[in-house]
Formats: sequence, C-alpha cells, structure tokens
Amino acid sequence: MSREDILSKVRTAFIAVLEHENFQLSDETTANDVDGWESITHMMIITEVEKTFNIKFKLMDLMNMNNVGDLLNCIESELQA
Repeated sequence: MSREDILSKVRTAFIAVLEHENFQLSDETTANDVDGWESITHMMIITEVEKTFNIKFKLMDLMNMNNVGDLLNCIESELQA
C-alpha cells in the first residue's frame, strides 16, 4: 500500500471521528492544526486507524508520535510486520 493510500485512509478515519473535513493532513500536521483534535478524540482517532488497518500500535510508538508523519511511519511499519 502506498503512503498516499495510507494517508487517504487516515484522513477518512479523522473525518469519521471529528465529523468534519475542514483540514489538510501532511507529515507535519499536529493536533494544533486540526480543529477538534484533542486528547479524547486523539484516542478515538488511534482506535479508528487501528480498526481501519487491522493493526495494534505499541505503547512506545504511540508515545513517540508527534505528527501525522510519525503516525504514517508507524502504520507502514506495522503493515510490513
């Protein structure tokens, strides 16, 4: 699966949780850039992403995620495992 395909599915997960599409996602995007992306919705987004890709993130991976690029890197890593 290409990085663009992964990003598209991640965006769909964000839309499902946040219930709006008023944002752009790039590797540098953080919670500060997306309206409604707060601590509670963050965990909901992570859960939605795990369901979407049928993966489970490791706690250390979650703790080291600082932006969408880190999230995409973790997804790629889990899909290759």
